[in-house]
Amino acid sequence: MPGISQKGIQLPASPIRKLVPYAEKAKAEGVKIYHLNIGQPDIHTPNEALNAVKSTTLKVIEYSHSAGNESYRRKLAAYYAKNGIQVTHNDILITTGGSEALLFGIMTCLDPGDEIIIPEPFYANYLSFAMTAGAKVVPVKSTIDNGFALPPVESFEALITPKTKAIIISNPGNPTGYLYSRSELEKLRDIVLRHDLYLFADEVYREFCYDGESFFSAMQLDGLENHVVLVDSVSKRYSMCGARIGAMVTRNPQVIQTALKFAQARLSPPTFGQIASEAALDTPDTYFEEVVNEYVARRDLLVDGLNSIEGVFCPKPKGAFYAMARLPIQNSDHFCQWLLEEFRYQNATVMLAPATGFYSTPGAGLNEVRIGYVLNLNDLKACVEILREAIRVYPNKTHS
Repeated sequence: MPGISQKGIQLPASPIRKLVPYAEKAKAEGVKIYHLNIGQPDIHTPNEALNAVKSTTLKVIEYSHSAGNESYRRKLAAYYAKNGIQVTHNDILITTGGSEALLFGIMTCLDPGDEIIIPEPFYANYLSFAMTAGAKVVPVKSTIDNGFALPPVESFEALITPKTKAIIISNPGNPTGYLYSRSELEKLRDIVLRHDLYLFADEVYREFCYDGESFFSAMQLDGLENHVVLVDSVSKRYSMCGARIGAMVTRNPQVIQTALKFAQARLSPPTFGQIASEAALDTPDTYFEEVVNEYVARRDLLVDGLNSIEGVFCPKPKGAFYAMARLPIQNSDHFCQWLLEEFRYQNATVMLAPATGFYSTPGAGLNEVRIGYVLNLNDLKACVEILREAIRVYPNKTHS
């Protein structure tokens, strides 16, 4: 039998999806599963997007420009201008999801063996994208004790080598929900300029900032015009995960021109996804006001509920719709699998994402889980009670 590539063998399984077989088995047995493991919002997609697809008069579903439809890119540039980001449609490359945007960015800016520094815990697929491109992830650890704030500048400086070519941040963060302040981003700018690096800024949760906090984009940092590569997506902003439309945005013309070659190799982004995404830009502000209010209510219920459980600590995130929680357990992979295989409370259980998959440092995240507050308030309330009982009876619980 032919062998499998080392890259394929070494590529990690998704911590978000690897427990799916256990969930499917439990469902087949009639158990209700509350999915807190995946960032799939139950928020309705804007009617503007849905109606645009329903009313299309296309007779042929043809290729678009490899960079994406010009009408969409021009409209997207106006959206960014409204958010304080000055770019033209020529600075934008439409991609098949934010994932492709980051993959194109890494392949454009780094050679195999080059290094990317990423504050951990980080979105698990960053590691997969880097490995696919032949780059090496170098983690700089943030901590749950201060809500996963940006690590000190000295921590970054200590990791920079001649192979270091980029830093990746997620803001607001997945999996932490942490929202970087302007001053934190300015510290990153100084590091990037001092060492002539790229800064990949994943800002797909831009609209979801809470408690009166305002969002500041890496694209608004002075002096980084040739350094910042913005990764964006419609998936969470408009609850359109299945549209598979993202964007790579940069003022660096060489990066855009080179990334376009990768885009040409995959031909074009999805037609219907672009139609829906262009129309989604007409979504009224009231939509986001309602969504943000809903997420704040969900966050408060979940975080306050978790912190009322003995031995649990969960910082209150300022953005996105994820929370990281420290539990009185020894191994989050075992705990999350145990929830699906063995634990039942009123014939229901919860599916969580073990935090180990969001760290690349061996042994990190063993007592943490990521929880997406993507369910309605009643379901989240039920989830808190399920977790309260689960932690009470879990056989491998730790004691402080």
